[in-house]
Amino acid sequence: MRRLQLTESQMTRIHDVTVDLLGTVGVAFETPEALDTFQKHGVRVDGRTVFLTEREIGTALKTAPERFTLHARNPERSIEIGGGCPAFAPGYGARFIINGDHRRPGTMSDYDHFCKLVQTSPVVDILGFMMVEPGDVAPETAHLDMIFSGMILCDRPFMGSPVSARGMADCLEMARRIWGGAAALIDYPVTLTLINPLSPLRYGDAMTGALMELVRWGQAGVISPFIVSGVTGPASPLGALALQNAEILAGLALAQMIRPGTPIVYGGNLAAGPGLSLGDTLSWTHAARTAQMARFYGLPARCGGSLTDAHRTDLQAGVESALGMLTAAGNGVHLVLQSCGVLSALAAVSYEKFILDETLCRQVKRLISPPADDLDAALGQIRTAGTGGSFEPPPGIIPLDQCRSTEPADGLMVRQPWAEWQTGGSPGPESCGSGEPAAGNL
Repeated sequence: MRRLQLTESQMTRIHDVTVDLLGTVGVAFETPEALDTFQKHGVRVDGRTVFLTEREIGTALKTAPERFTLHARNPERSIEIGGGCPAFAPGYGARFIINGDHRRPGTMSDYDHFCKLVQTSPVVDILGFMMVEPGDVAPETAHLDMIFSGMILCDRPFMGSPVSARGMADCLEMARRIWGGAAALIDYPVTLTLINPLSPLRYGDAMTGALMELVRWGQAGVISPFIVSGVTGPASPLGALALQNAEILAGLALAQMIRPGTPIVYGGNLAAGPGLSLGDTLSWTHAARTAQMARFYGLPARCGGSLTDAHRTDLQAGVESALGMLTAAGNGVHLVLQSCGVLSALAAVSYEKFILDETLCRQVKRLISPPADDLDAALGQIRTAGTGGSFEPPPGIIPLDQCRSTEPADGLMVRQPWAEWQTGGSPGPESCGSGEPAAGNL
């Protein structure tokens, strides 16, 4: 992973270019209330464009926390964002469901199924929002249906609705009813909301309104530009990183001016243009460098996880998803969105791939977990075995198969010898099937 890393001088150079962009080109905000907030804090505003100085950005960074707790309805499932272990969240924003080679629009029933999958998952930490867009409910109220399903079917922390200021207000009103009123919610993050600027250098009214609404209540935001190389951002990888940095810091400054101390996660995606490719080296290297820039500013980092351009759960999907997850885990990302179920460069999700990606998440968590300090026990075993001895326990004390590994089973992965595997019907990960869950199966 070392070759993916930026040098200290490169990070400083990206910061300097960012300051130049913020001071000379500026960032447009389409919400009058946001412009008023900047002006009240002495920031130069010309029309809809905001021009920030290095000092103003530095002031905002001083109050943004490096880590925070995201509280769940079930307190045992609250998690820390910014700590040592990454938090996993499922797919986000897909319009379609893929089952085998068949693709169809998502429904509200699908959304409910994914809520149940997250609730029962041993590795997914956060319930996503818009895990699949339900095409069979009214668009004006779809966010209410999705948030409601998430709240009654899952007791984990959840992602909020960024569809508009009204959508965010609806989400927080529902949360207030669960947590016992406004006083219980203020500065007590129970929801994490994805905010996407409109690259290059613009915040639309819907996202700005959602950001300002969540900030007023001290809830957590993930500011995460989505740049398409050579289309909505420069073809230069470092140039795209500087553009992303400017957009994030402008949104962070607004958040801290409204409510200092509001948790903000630093995120981003870079897709290869002119199409939309996310399962390649451009995406992975950008994720690694995004995490590094987050650490440069002392902020929690977010990136994608099991991203793939594949249209079915096949070898391509497995390879690309594994490389994406390893990049995230190996570079200290704190929030891994799109960690389960994603296909077709975010356009679709799959039940089959969700289950397989859970195994990948489990293995990644195991890979980055520090080893237990059990040297004293091991030393005693080595002394007992002596030179040329055996570490197998006496018969009847501990089953031999439990001594072969201290790690949990890999679920769907094949681990048996050839003969045993053949006798069992030659199962593999594909044996999880590609059909849709029956109504009574979740």
